[in-house]
Amino acid sequence: MLDNALHLGRPRADELVPSRYALRVGEIDVLVVSDGLLSLKTPNLATNADPSEVAAWLDDTFLPPDEMVWPVNVVVVRSGGRTILIDSGLGDQQPDFRRAGRWAQRLQAAGIDLASVTDVVLTHMHFDHVGGLLVDGVRERLRPDVPIHAAAAEAKFWASPDFSTNASMPAWFPDAARSAAARFLTEYGSQLRLFEAEHEVAPGVLVRRTGGHTVGHSVVRLASGGDRLTFLGDAVLPAGFDHPDWYNAFEHDPEDAARVRIGLLRELAATREPLVACHLPFPSLGRVAVAGDAFRFVPAYWEY
Repeated sequence: MLDNALHLGRPRADELVPSRYALRVGEIDVLVVSDGLLSLKTPNLATNADPSEVAAWLDDTFLPPDEMVWPVNVVVVRSGGRTILIDSGLGDQQPDFRRAGRWAQRLQAAGIDLASVTDVVLTHMHFDHVGGLLVDGVRERLRPDVPIHAAAAEAKFWASPDFSTNASMPAWFPDAARSAAARFLTEYGSQLRLFEAEHEVAPGVLVRRTGGHTVGHSVVRLASGGDRLTFLGDAVLPAGFDHPDWYNAFEHDPEDAARVRIGLLRELAATREPLVACHLPFPSLGRVAVAGDAFRFVPAYWEY
């Protein structure tokens, strides 16, 4: 059972609409934090689908035909006396995305002192996942030796990135991604703690490389008692349940990303375990059900 953990991230009296959602996975405290919203052109949603199919999906889901917003969710986990940040949001290096980049201030509003953080986990090194770490003043507030856990394949890729496996990426994206990753590796490279396949960061907190979305993309599995929760990072995006075979424009290897996505969704549908993901509507907590040849996202009831 997932119990609401009200003691973690309790809203302040002056916050009308809290941007975080607290729950418990057994003895593990979890806080989903909204970093804001990204506005993206809808052709990036599915590069291998007929435009009429995409238009029909957008209409069926009551979304505008030309532009949609993708939420950005990050997670804070407390387990075994450790405080773990999973991803860091957009930061302030992408001026075209003015509705995101709220990570640092929303952690502060939740009463989470960056100096108390014992570990950082990165699902991958796209700018909307490492950007918060690059905001002025954040590095100085973190412990100077805080370990940052990431897949070795991810770090290797960004040391010399090659985007040739996806010709459908928006023209602006490779340079923006390359720039943010290069700066991150320069500033934090000495703190990276790299793993090959999987690594237990704290009791019941296991990060596992999946590949697909990026070469070293990883998911984080939480387990305590009989409870489970998986943070899927970017393995599934808003259309990924109804159309898991669609390629979005930001996947480095679209074919492999679809394979990974389908495998993870099948697994979660079989186990009936809950999930959270970066770009699903906040707080993104829900389960997966099989729907014919595709899937269905079943949002959890909020506890408040």
